[in-house]
Amino acid sequence: MNVVLRTPRMTRDEFLTWAEVQMARYEFDGFEPVAMTRGTIGHSRITRNIHTALGPRLKGSSCEPLGPDAGVATIGGAVRYPDALVTCTRAQSTDRLVPGVVVVFEVLSPSSGRIDRIDKLLEYRAVPTIRRYVILEHGSVGMTVHTRANGDAPWTTTALTGGDVLAMPEIGIAVPVGEFYDGTELPGTVSAET
Repeated sequence: MNVVLRTPRMTRDEFLTWAEVQMARYEFDGFEPVAMTRGTIGHSRITRNIHTALGPRLKGSSCEPLGPDAGVATIGGAVRYPDALVTCTRAQSTDRLVPGVVVVFEVLSPSSGRIDRIDKLLEYRAVPTIRRYVILEHGSVGMTVHTRANGDAPWTTTALTGGDVLAMPEIGIAVPVGEFYDGTELPGTVSAET
């Protein structure tokens, strides 16, 4: 078996400095910048709904929702920009990476499925503070939820659909799954106009 070894072309700090002046959005795989795919209106609505659901529920707590421009440092020097995340660790407004990330949300797109379901799962699993990784479907109402009790525990995986509730005891809130899909015009949702 041949193994191709890549040597870093850029460090994490070099990437963060470089990314600040780019017109397009990039993540960093630990070796080189990786262009992020462009989203759809549906993807944008789901992302907005995540933030709309989290903000009021976390108001007054020590936790805050951030994203999609808030970076998460993962293994091998990689930097990911999830659609939403929750941290309960205070950071400076000028920080480029979010400390103490507890919950991560990724909305799938047609081209990001493998990366979100496999690559990012492995990367987020290596971050001991992350207790919940939520992958939201883009073409139907549903999500895959990976959870663990602490940074050393194995992940457990649950699938949720429109009638379920996403409980997040690590941040003290719960959100009906359907709320993440308000106005998305997917099967099983209620359009904002009705």
